Amino acid sequence: MTLPAGVPAIEAVDVSRTYELDGVSVPALRGVSLTIDPGEYVAVIGPSGSGKSTLMHLLGGLDRPTGGRLVIGGRDVATLSAPELAMLRNQTIGFVFQAFHLLPRTSAVDNVALPLVYRGIGARQRRERAAAMLGRVGLGHRLDHRPNQLSGGEQQRVAIARALVTDPAVLLADEPTGNLDTVTGEAVLELLERLNAESGVALVMVTHDQEVAARARRRIAVRDGLIRSDTLHDRPLSGVGRGPATLDDAPSAEPRFASGRGPGHPSGGSGGAAGATGRLSGSSEAVPGGAG
Repeated sequence: MTLPAGVPAIEAVDVSRTYELDGVSVPALRGVSLTIDPGEYVAVIGPSGSGKSTLMHLLGGLDRPTGGRLVIGGRDVATLSAPELAMLRNQTIGFVFQAFHLLPRTSAVDNVALPLVYRGIGARQRRERAAAMLGRVGLGHRLDHRPNQLSGGEQQRVAIARALVTDPAVLLADEPTGNLDTVTGEAVLELLERLNAESGVALVMVTHDQEVAARARRRIAVRDGLIRSDTLHDRPLSGVGRGPATLDDAPSAEPRFASGRGPGHPSGGSGGAAGATGRLSGSSEAVPGGAG
């Protein structure tokens, strides 16, 4: 999705989020203001329970703020119905989670094509676009493989291809290397950085890892539901100019998960995908990035 000139990808003004748990009000965010511009590379860092995953859910339109103003792709989420917000997510945001969230009995190409179903795109064109995107992330030879036939790094690349197949303005990555070994995680980060540089999609990565956060040009530190610092760093992207990132030589000891662990609680933790999914008709399997 190409935004009009001068329109931020995401803008949050004094955004708060309070959860009601067993009759007790729990403030997860206490008034956060930030702007994400097209093409930015941002790391949101904080310890468990800091509010960083809640912030990601709000920035991705997976949840609505309790207070403040949140604008995604130029549209105020407070003015949108649930179907309108779901469609905005499908058009504007791509999601990559720690736990991959791939459909275990579905091929790589069909996993990637799923978000296009909600666009009303025909089956042949969906498959062509999905295959092209898999080729772009180096998996053109794995189109018909199911998740359990892929390594963890390959599964995460399928998830990245699925997130980008709709041409989003923002790619939100929640602990994208959390289930990967060091070598594979490095290659995934280089791939994300290259896609950010080449396609102009804004990359917002949520992490608790200081080394991962240090790769980003902009770093936002969250603690106790507040932004404690928001700093810019002039550094080259580590993945640019090195040739295609490859995961083929990653150690075989990396974990293999067909769909990863289940979603975490929306008030914190990593890999939470509450509200991010649509559902296939007649199936109990969740579809990340769905419009329903």
